[in-house]
Amino acid sequence: MQQIQAGLASHGATWFALEQTAGKGQRGKSWLTTPNQNIMLSVVVTPGLLATRQFWLSATVALACYDFYKKYAGDETRIKWPNDVYWRDRKAGGILIENVFRGSDWLYAVVGIGININQVVFDPALPNPVSLKQITGKDFDATEMGRELCQALENRYRALQEGDMETIMTEYQQVLYKMHQPVTLKKGTILFETTITGVSDTGRLQTKDVIEREFDFGEVEFVIR
Repeated sequence: MQQIQAGLASHGATWFALEQTAGKGQRGKSWLTTPNQNIMLSVVVTPGLLATRQFWLSATVALACYDFYKKYAGDETRIKWPNDVYWRDRKAGGILIENVFRGSDWLYAVVGIGININQVVFDPALPNPVSLKQITGKDFDATEMGRELCQALENRYRALQEGDMETIMTEYQQVLYKMHQPVTLKKGTILFETTITGVSDTGRLQTKDVIEREFDFGEVEFVIR
């Protein structure tokens, strides 16, 4: 973000960190990771989209991370709404996108991605982390894996540039965590059971129980038992 503000960043510029001491996650949380073990990278994107289409970029990046992780972790890989990478019921990675607007123009997005690769010991405060090493029993070169992830991003971003949003949204929903399954969600202090039916083009989670509802990001949390 500092590089953008200094006029020194261009589309596609990527920073890969071997260590970070102040990693950021969604909703003000920290992203904690062991040095030299995982993918921690930030990519500058000039989206070329309307500001109202922010979820399109989020879904595109999530699919790229899914493509990359599924290659090694297999068919139990999923995207948890809105853009976490999950394996079974465990979190393998997360995405944080920060934007730069000028008026209604979406000038830049900084796509931050953290994916657990070789780490096997996690902060006990984290509820459900998992890494590729834990899944496969193998060690990986985290830097090379970062390059491979960038290629997956390039492949998916090309589809976004071509305007193929129907395919992107269809594929996103096909691999959505707990799609068409009952889940427990928490809104404020209230827990309720519902079934996920999809995600709207604007990124709202769609559910159905006694009624059909939609939720914005941050409005509800998954309760994973």
